[in-house]
Amino acid sequence: MNLTISGHHLELTPAIREYVQGKLERIKRHFDQVIDIAVILTVDHLPEKEKRQRAEINLRVRGKDLHAESIATNLYAAIDALIDKLDRQVIKYKTKLQDHSKAAIKRMPDPNSDAIETA
Repeated sequence: MNLTISGHHLELTPAIREYVQGKLERIKRHFDQVIDIAVILTVDHLPEKEKRQRAEINLRVRGKDLHAESIATNLYAAIDALIDKLDRQVIKYKTKLQDHSKAAIKRMPDPNSDAIETA
């Protein structure tokens, strides 16, 4: 798995980098077949009084690209909300994979049941 963490108008400190990596462990716990993760952390300087912190992530898994984005006044809060959104997407994707494979087996006719009914 390739992990890329980049900052836009922001200096990435080791504390921020470790915080993101620690939060991504939750994603790896649910789904371990991740190919690539790209995290972009941005500080938007607006003419208003407050700064807006934005975190976005692109996660590549086999057959699908997942994207999530979160905006907050605190960078750590934006990262937490981002991981929550991504976690829900990963769980939904994983259940779709599992449900799809089981659905095909359930719909196959049982050859033994046809022989009993015709006899």
